Amino acid sequence: MAVAELYTKYNRVWIPDPEEVWRSAEIVQDYRAGDKVLHLRLEDGTELEYPSELGTLPPLRNPDILVGENDLTALSYLHEPAVLHNLRVRFAEARLIYTYSGIILVAINPYKQLPIYGDAIIHAYSGQNMGDMDPHIFAVAEEAYKQMARNNRNQSVIVSGESGAGKTVSARYAMRYFATVSKSSSNTQVEDRVLASNPITEAVGNAKTTRNDNSSRFGKYTEISFDERNQIVGANMRTYLLEKSRVVFQSENERNYHIFYQLCASARRSEFRHLKLDRAEEFSYTRMGGSAVIEGVDDEADMVETQKTFALLGFHEDFQLDVFTVLAAILHLGNVQVTAAGAERSSISEDDCHLKVFCELLGLERSQVAQWLCHRKIVTTSETVVKPMTRLQAINARDALAKKIYAHLFDFIVDKINGALGFSGRRHSFIGVLDIYGFETFDVNSFEQFCINYANEKLQQQFNLHVFKLEQEEYMKEDIPWTLIDFYDNQPVIDLIEAKMGILELLDEECLLPHGTDENWLQKLYNNFVNKNPLFEKPRMSNTAFLIQHFADKVEYQCEGFLEKNRDTVYETLVETMQASTFHLCALFFQEGPAPSSPFGSAITVKPAKQVLKSSCKHLRTSVGSKFRSSLALLMETLNATTPHYVRCIKPNDQKLPFESTASLWGVVPGTPPHLASLRFDSRRIVQQLRACGVLETIRISAQSYPSRWTYIEFYSRYGVLMTRQELAAGDKKRVCVAVLHRLIQDSNQYQLGKTKIFFRAGQVAYLEKLRLDTLRQACVVIQKRVRGWLQRKKFLRARHAAVIIQRYCRGQLTVRKAVTARALKETWAAIVLQRHCRGYLVRSLYQLIRVAAITLQAHTRGLLARRKYRKMLEEHKAVILQKHARAWLARRRFQSIRRLVLNVQLAHRVQRLQKKLEDQNRENHGLVEKLTSLAALRAGDTDKVQKLEQELERAAAQRRSTEEKERKYRDAVEQKLAALQKHNSELEIQKAQVQLRLQEKTQELEEQMDKLTKQLLDDVQKEERQRALLEKSFELKAQDYEKQLQSLREETLALQREKAQLQRELEEERVAREGLKGEVARLSQQAKTISEFEKEIELLQMQKIDVEKLVQSQKREMREKMSKVTRQLLESYDIEDVRSRLSAEDLGRLNEDGELWFAYEGLKKATRVLESHFQSQKDSYEKEIEALNFKVEHLSQEIGRLQKLFREESDVHENVRLEVARLTLENMMIPDFKQQISELEKQKQELELRLQEQTEKMKGKTEELWDLLSREEEEEEGAPRRALDSQSERDTAVEEQLRGRQGAGELRQPSEARGEASGLLLENRGLEEELDMKDRVIKKLQDQVKTLTKTIEKAQDAHPSSGPTEYLGMLQYRREDEARLLQNLILDLKPRGVVVNMLPGLPAHILLMCLRYADAQDDAAMVRSLLDGAISAIKQVVKEHLEDFEMLSFWLSNTCHFLNCLKQYSGEEEFMRQNSPSQNKNCLSNFDLSEYRQILSDVAIRIYHQFIIVMENSIQPIIVPGMLEYESLQGLSGLKPTGFRKRSSSIDDTDAYTMTSVLQQLSYFHCTMCQSGLDAELVRQAVKQLFYLIGAVTLNSLFLRKDMCSCRKGMQIRCNISYLEEWLKDKNLQASAAKDTLEPLSQVAWLLQVKKTTDSDAQEIAERCTSLSTVQIIKILNSYTPIDDFEKRVTLSFVRKVQALLSGREDSVQLMLDTKYLFPATFPFSASPHALEQLQIPSSLKLGFLRRL
Repeated sequence: MAVAELYTKYNRVWIPDPEEVWRSAEIVQDYRAGDKVLHLRLEDGTELEYPSELGTLPPLRNPDILVGENDLTALSYLHEPAVLHNLRVRFAEARLIYTYSGIILVAINPYKQLPIYGDAIIHAYSGQNMGDMDPHIFAVAEEAYKQMARNNRNQSVIVSGESGAGKTVSARYAMRYFATVSKSSSNTQVEDRVLASNPITEAVGNAKTTRNDNSSRFGKYTEISFDERNQIVGANMRTYLLEKSRVVFQSENERNYHIFYQLCASARRSEFRHLKLDRAEEFSYTRMGGSAVIEGVDDEADMVETQKTFALLGFHEDFQLDVFTVLAAILHLGNVQVTAAGAERSSISEDDCHLKVFCELLGLERSQVAQWLCHRKIVTTSETVVKPMTRLQAINARDALAKKIYAHLFDFIVDKINGALGFSGRRHSFIGVLDIYGFETFDVNSFEQFCINYANEKLQQQFNLHVFKLEQEEYMKEDIPWTLIDFYDNQPVIDLIEAKMGILELLDEECLLPHGTDENWLQKLYNNFVNKNPLFEKPRMSNTAFLIQHFADKVEYQCEGFLEKNRDTVYETLVETMQASTFHLCALFFQEGPAPSSPFGSAITVKPAKQVLKSSCKHLRTSVGSKFRSSLALLMETLNATTPHYVRCIKPNDQKLPFESTASLWGVVPGTPPHLASLRFDSRRIVQQLRACGVLETIRISAQSYPSRWTYIEFYSRYGVLMTRQELAAGDKKRVCVAVLHRLIQDSNQYQLGKTKIFFRAGQVAYLEKLRLDTLRQACVVIQKRVRGWLQRKKFLRARHAAVIIQRYCRGQLTVRKAVTARALKETWAAIVLQRHCRGYLVRSLYQLIRVAAITLQAHTRGLLARRKYRKMLEEHKAVILQKHARAWLARRRFQSIRRLVLNVQLAHRVQRLQKKLEDQNRENHGLVEKLTSLAALRAGDTDKVQKLEQELERAAAQRRSTEEKERKYRDAVEQKLAALQKHNSELEIQKAQVQLRLQEKTQELEEQMDKLTKQLLDDVQKEERQRALLEKSFELKAQDYEKQLQSLREETLALQREKAQLQRELEEERVAREGLKGEVARLSQQAKTISEFEKEIELLQMQKIDVEKLVQSQKREMREKMSKVTRQLLESYDIEDVRSRLSAEDLGRLNEDGELWFAYEGLKKATRVLESHFQSQKDSYEKEIEALNFKVEHLSQEIGRLQKLFREESDVHENVRLEVARLTLENMMIPDFKQQISELEKQKQELELRLQEQTEKMKGKTEELWDLLSREEEEEEGAPRRALDSQSERDTAVEEQLRGRQGAGELRQPSEARGEASGLLLENRGLEEELDMKDRVIKKLQDQVKTLTKTIEKAQDAHPSSGPTEYLGMLQYRREDEARLLQNLILDLKPRGVVVNMLPGLPAHILLMCLRYADAQDDAAMVRSLLDGAISAIKQVVKEHLEDFEMLSFWLSNTCHFLNCLKQYSGEEEFMRQNSPSQNKNCLSNFDLSEYRQILSDVAIRIYHQFIIVMENSIQPIIVPGMLEYESLQGLSGLKPTGFRKRSSSIDDTDAYTMTSVLQQLSYFHCTMCQSGLDAELVRQAVKQLFYLIGAVTLNSLFLRKDMCSCRKGMQIRCNISYLEEWLKDKNLQASAAKDTLEPLSQVAWLLQVKKTTDSDAQEIAERCTSLSTVQIIKILNSYTPIDDFEKRVTLSFVRKVQALLSGREDSVQLMLDTKYLFPATFPFSASPHALEQLQIPSSLKLGFLRRL
């Protein structure tokens, strides 16, 4: 197709513009060949006639669908305006700073920190192919790392650009990526040290310039070394062309190196005071630029950070101090004043303070330094001359020395860093990161710019060769003829600089001459190159400069200073002075020695394009130019030996304006002025940099060949609408594509057909897109035409139908009006009646006929069936009768035989179980009887107490009234007696004080006793409610406590009564004379002496009581020993053979069928429940009565306290007399009480002796009965269990009746009689306890008999296997020495695959529990501990050995949880036993508490679960993005777009073609494995929820980083895939797992991609619906939205601003990426096992034959 045919109406072109470089215009008239002008319309509406000829037509603009592409080579039209516009759209509108341009990553500096470099972004790019994700520095780093790991080839990342373009930051992020993705757990410090080298090199090698606040003033190539596992082991750094002149000179608004300002900012710190520093403004070398401070930078804080990085690299404080000393010396050297001493002389004062500090710091002799800074020594063959220097020469010598010292220091630090990052082993491969200056051109260009541009020429040449190499490889791979493309070759420029007699060689030659000058050197250049080399020119208006035509631009260099900078020499006298320094670092810098060896050894040689003569001059080889050329040659050879990756950094503007303000993160700030936007994206500066860095040259080269490349599948999918039916019928997609191309593009030179791709020349894709768009538009017109026609027809038909109906009704009405008369109506009605009757008759006749036929058929059919049934019954009736009688006879015979044979053994077996229940029931009955006795006694005592207290209260009230009357009388009498008693007051004052003190103490004791008694009663009641079980066991002791408490309460009540009586008597006896009082005191004193005798007597009786109780206990023990001896003798004499002869194996197999013992046991249980309920009700009534009594006691106590207070107030005058009388009276009243206690103790002693004798006689009688019983058992063994049960039932019934009788009698008796009865019951219960002991011995004897019978039966079964079922105990017997074998076979060697399907879920856990039950039954703590410790260790070991085996992890997670649940289920704790069956409750552990082991197992389960989740995530993660995003679930829905050069890069798509089916299959595999392993359903739901969260997070993170996936059709694909996942959940019945909720953010993103995004209501709907997405994520999706076709529209900036304004009130996360490592909290629910341990079968495949079931 001719190019002119593309210039049609409505197409757009680019025209040059002086302001914006290029401007867009629309063609308003088709262009025809031969037209002189092209009619255009600018975007502002201005009409323009652009002069054009065929060869000068303006470049065409790409379709809008291609604007904003990730790769510039994907553009159909490849030229400068297209590149510039694409970068503007991505940077200024979409806020994307990275763009691919073929193999180059173009990075535009945003001049602010962006949240796109976090660890989540690194992990998102890790493992991805280049081009799959959005352009990023991490993508380039991942490509380099992947190629190094895959191909074992060294890599290089070349970062270049102008100062301030972001080279240092880009290189830093690349190194950070390598350190992150290659980090190992065992060597983590290496990566940290590699990253820590950057702050140090930036401090000593970076400075502020007019273009950049942190400009690198040197080139750096960092080699990061990796081992065989692709993990960082070390690094090495090489530097190039440090800008030493900056040490002594800075331009305006620039600074020296950062380290100087950091040092000055920290001058006041104690460790730096000896350096005698001051502010930076005080030193000449740091104040020249006039800008000592950078806004937003804290130099002092940066100094602390620099010191930390020094320490991280292992540099101790002494080393740091030496470095800072040299830096401080350089600052002081710059302040040394040089004074002129005439025109040819200069001098420096030795008293100069800065000179003094400089010499002190570096250990130099001051006089020598002062002399040789102003003089130099000239050595000739005959003499040595010392020549003075002018002031300017002296200043230059001083500055040269400062530069030399700093250069040595810089190299020294770099060497030390390399030493710290080095490693002793051999590196396997490396990745080099080159951070080097880009092409530079300033108003004044000198030697530094010349070297920089020379290095960029070499790099550009290497880049061109690499691009052509890739092109050639691609062409050869696709079998396309390789044609040489004309491109700019910069080899002539390189030859001009470095070849024989080139610029560098002439410069070195001039430097050798003693009187060489810049002017002489320039003249030689003029003579050699002007008019001889087209790349070298002489400026017209200058004789001190020269021009060189570089690949990027023509640069003018000023020759001034070239020689001096190339020499870079310091006078020998100064060098010798420095060598004599006592400061070791200074002497080291200037010592003579061999040059350091190259890191590449002697294998590298420099070979220029033209032969260079080697000079023998020593100085030539050490000039700056020659050294730079050698190091550059080493660098180029290194790059040529590696696979390079290119990053070109671009400055968007020179004002350092960020591309967005802080008010907008991903959107656009409203109201941004157009001129400010143009300042932020300076098109002229960007075009200049694109030309300088080779991006446009790459575009030009690509445009000359075949820049657009499509696979046949992509072409077929994209341009299927252009294919005819005949072409589509061919079937083979490749042939279809070839046929379509031949038809659409006649010029075969415009495309090439490769093996897998189609190569197009520039513009052909745009032509195909135009044809596709026209076809789609035409199809849309046809569709619209058909749809509109269908709608109009439908509307017409609807109207026509309505008109017809209206017409029909109208015509009917008219007809009716014309034809309807009275006669016609009658005739019509008559006809209708006749028709009705006629039709009815016909229908009835037909019905009758059909009915008769049906009845006839039914009768014959039923008769036939009845006859058949009758004949069958006759045939079968006799056989059935015979069978019935025969089967009945056989059944009765078998039943009688079984019942007769097994009855005795069945009873013996059940007696064993029943007697244990009876024992527990008897104990419970005993406790209840005791409780009843104590409660009856307590109730009687409380009733008596209440009655007494009520009587006392009445008497106290009466006494109070009488007391009040007596008081009035008494006061008159007292007033008369006061005079008589005052003379005796002095004698009674001491007694009064003592009596008063005693009264207070007594009152306090009474109050405390009352409070204590009340609290104690309440506490006892509460304790009895909370701890019923404990109270039943120790009820006897508590009953004694209650009796003591009641006794003390009665004593206190009596004491209160005595006090009342005493008070009354006190009022009456006050009239008694003094002499009577003294006599009474003497009498009471004599009686008090007998109290001590009574107390001794009480103690003696108590001791006797204790002795009697001990005697009773000893007799009990003797009787028990005798009974055990009798039992043993009985067992020894028992005839086992007799039992064996009576019971056969068949009989034993049919035991336990009649159920008589069970019915007896159930009846006893019911009786026990009745007793228990009765006792409980009685206990409740007693507790209520006790509460009422306590309340009354409290009330009485309060009343007594009030009376006591009243009495104390009334008798204050004569209190001493009343207290003395009360004390003596109380002591007198205690004597009868003591006597009563002694008599009671004597009675108790006699009763105990009598009871003991009775018990002894009873025991003797029972012993004889027992002997008789045992003898009868030997004779009547068969009926013994039944009689024992009957006798036991009779005894229990008698006890129950006795208790009921006592209870009824107790209700009628008085409290005193109830108390006596309670004591009697207590003694009688002790007798019953002895009887129960006897029963225990009988039960034990019977148990031993049953055990003996069991052993006999087992031996018989071993000899003659029984056909009947065997009852097991649910435990497995094993030996201690078999424990290791058990764990080895059951855990370590068990392979779940193939075994799990046929195995009971959790079988290993149940087997371990059954073994544990055996150890528990043996009561062997060591055995239990050993088994559990071994099992847990084995589980940990097997999990550790199979960390990546999902099936093994699933299997042991299931068994660990089952084992944990079994330990809970059989622990005996109520909360875990609610779902147990009676047999499971019987199997509970009884001897050990394993709660600690349960906690350990829970921790193990959690660790297994986390590893289990990690394995699932690692397995499914590579499938998620291909299946959820890339695969087309709805075939043909997504149209492919041009993918660009990056899709044919060296990245190899080594991933399988995963689909959504792959994701579902993987999920089904996980679910099936978990279910087969028997994993708990709740854990399965948690695991599925975690997997669905990962699917949503990974898909969403990839979508955020893939602009090409953000389209409406892709949203439909995602929604379809989500529906598949939801269907999978429904199919697996996992809707309750909340997994669907984790996909809500992804669902909302899919909806957001599909929803309309134009109006305000759309923005409001987005803000309301997208609640699970953060503001950052919503704006990112809107900005990344990319239309697939021209029919779709991009999201406008105004709409994005509206949505952002609506979302401004949200307080959500600012993080773009979701955390894929997040884990939901795991819970392990308890679920009881339904399997009975007795019924479990152990498969033989487990090899556990050494275990024995019991």
